[in-house]
Amino acid sequence: MDSFIVISLIKEVVVFGVLLTTLAYLQWVERKVIAHIQVRPGPYRVGPHGLLQPVADIIKLLTKEDLVPPYVNKPLYLLAPFLAMTMALLSISVIPFGPQIQVAGYQTYMQLTDLNIGVLFVLAVSSMGVYGIALAGWSSNNKYALLGGLRSSAQMISYELPMSLAIAAPLLISNTLSLRGLVEKQAGGIWNWNVLHGPFPQIVSFIIFLIAAFAETNRIPFDLPEAENELVAGFHTEYSSMKFASFFMSEYANMITVSCMATLLFLGGWVAPWPAEYGSSYVPAAIFLLAGLVALYHGFHPARRRDGYTLPVFGVLFLIAAAVFLLPMVQSWLIPLFWFCAKTGGILFGFMWIRGTLPRFRYDQLMGFTWKFLFPVAMLNLLVTGFLVALRS
Repeated sequence: MDSFIVISLIKEVVVFGVLLTTLAYLQWVERKVIAHIQVRPGPYRVGPHGLLQPVADIIKLLTKEDLVPPYVNKPLYLLAPFLAMTMALLSISVIPFGPQIQVAGYQTYMQLTDLNIGVLFVLAVSSMGVYGIALAGWSSNNKYALLGGLRSSAQMISYELPMSLAIAAPLLISNTLSLRGLVEKQAGGIWNWNVLHGPFPQIVSFIIFLIAAFAETNRIPFDLPEAENELVAGFHTEYSSMKFASFFMSEYANMITVSCMATLLFLGGWVAPWPAEYGSSYVPAAIFLLAGLVALYHGFHPARRRDGYTLPVFGVLFLIAAAVFLLPMVQSWLIPLFWFCAKTGGILFGFMWIRGTLPRFRYDQLMGFTWKFLFPVAMLNLLVTGFLVALRS
């Protein structure tokens, strides 16, 4: 019992430490991705290649004056960012990052807690996040914030329906509500993943889920609650300092959650695209080896003077990472973790790519798209999947 408590506490510290660090650096990655799309450098002055920019942003937000406007509903005004951030972080507690591993002679899951209704838990918690945004808009006593909150409420409630229908289709195939059980049902390689599996591949469900995920996280092209050219900043117009940062972090936390869910539901979770006997366990080492050699080459042939100092350091770090991935003692948990992070990271990159590519919808287009197109398609896909599953059973 004591070992269980100690290992659980260690897992909590590691998971939330990594999560909060990832939230800070996702905005750096997004700024870099969009900068490359728009042919500009992005942040690069604070630290090597701008890597300390998130630290500077955190210091700025912590030291910025925290204003509370007059005439706000203060209890709800203060509750809103706390509620948004708490609900966004809570979902990560049931996300499995890898298989069962052994730590100091004790068997444990790479997961904080394994619920047999993990999918329902994530849906319930994520649906509560709308209250934080709605309360922020209403309690601010600001017309623009109120319009942003109302838009967000209508948008998130509407797009939850096609998202739930898209999730139900792979659940019918796997016959389980456990996130770990979903991954175990997809073991064996890419052809067993729900997105491509058997006589009823869930490509349509996967696309519907991703579209609804963009709307649920208020991301472009569905960022109507924050439309700065119409609503100044939307529901968080009257927030500053760390209260504003809470909404900012909750958006990225929700992005991570929906990306993890897409990976678990459709892309096999931590399962490699092909079995280990065909070399999938060597892919991470090969990628880091190649990245290290490229970084060393450009470090010794720098385009800018500062690259000659920083890129060789990154090259050495990548080569060390490649060597670590070849160690037998860590491969049992590090290789699955790599595949899970690679799939989740690919979806997160899609969020950033879309932001730098597509324009914003009009509000009538936003609501018409979900009710006139996305919802009927999701319903039809679920009915066809249910019919095929019943036919085979």
